[in-house]
Amino acid sequence: MWRAVTQKEAGLDGVFVYCVRTTGIYCRPSCPSRLALRENVEFVKNCKLAEKEGYRACKRCKPNNFSLEKQQSILVEQACRLIAEAETPPGLEALAKAVGVSKFHFHRIFKTATGVTPKAYSKALRAKRVRAGLHEEQSVTGALYGAGYNASSRFYEEAASRLGMKPTSFRDGGKDIQIRFAVGECHLGSILVASSDIGVCSIELGDDPDSLVFELQDRFPNAELIGGEKQYEITIAAVIAFVDAPGSKLDISLDIRGTAFQQKVWDVLRSIPAGSVLSYSEVAAAIGNPKAVRAVAGACAANKLALAIPCHRVVRNDGSLSGYRWGVERKRELLAEEAALG
Repeated sequence: MWRAVTQKEAGLDGVFVYCVRTTGIYCRPSCPSRLALRENVEFVKNCKLAEKEGYRACKRCKPNNFSLEKQQSILVEQACRLIAEAETPPGLEALAKAVGVSKFHFHRIFKTATGVTPKAYSKALRAKRVRAGLHEEQSVTGALYGAGYNASSRFYEEAASRLGMKPTSFRDGGKDIQIRFAVGECHLGSILVASSDIGVCSIELGDDPDSLVFELQDRFPNAELIGGEKQYEITIAAVIAFVDAPGSKLDISLDIRGTAFQQKVWDVLRSIPAGSVLSYSEVAAAIGNPKAVRAVAGACAANKLALAIPCHRVVRNDGSLSGYRWGVERKRELLAEEAALG
């Protein structure tokens, strides 16, 4: 415990407190105050016992309050609730004022805790509401205003990147939208490639080509699915060539749909070179949110663009393979092929 105090180990805050006989004050292990002499220090389990012995709480480290990390977590949770409950998204200054800190400090702790800025969080939350509302509302306008957009033009500016299609078509399961697709074979089994007007929106691997088509139909039940076009064979041929040649580049447009957090994770994944891997913890650290390991795993699982977003290059901390949307054996094979390049 003395070593923890001398090294100001924040990880032991809440485990014990130390009391200084000469000052009558007790502190948490990480207290930045000047170190007392060892012979004047005693240790107790908690604040209640320290105060029972007649000690007062340090005004600098405030051991009888939550830790700094916990306090910041509470502020971020409060801000997230404010964003979720507001009819229109509150600005940075309003959020910071509501939680009682400066806007610069608030922006930093919010991004550290969530991995995204307050503005990006607000946009992603509204987009999520719109996706839900478009399935429930009879009108697109009702869904937009219900999600917190005070002007429909603001939403339509972002609609393509958020939904991948017009909002009315998303609401209707892809109604009035053409999605071209083709099924082929590669060294990993069956492969389905599908494209919206924006770009390739799906690269799926499997053992049964029919199942891949059924999954596409479930995803866009009311879209016009166009298969077997000779011209589209160029696209699937490019994708298959990319899959069969580890380390090559896929030089076609992609329609990448996801939340702000998912897209941030996917950007990191796309920067991992063939033959290299990162752990989920390393990806979380790369997006500036080292505690978001589970969320990173969730973003990997939500990826629908096999190899184009190389989630197979993310492994457990000990280097072992975890789950993979298209099967762990495929992940193992891909990594072995890419490792051979080096």
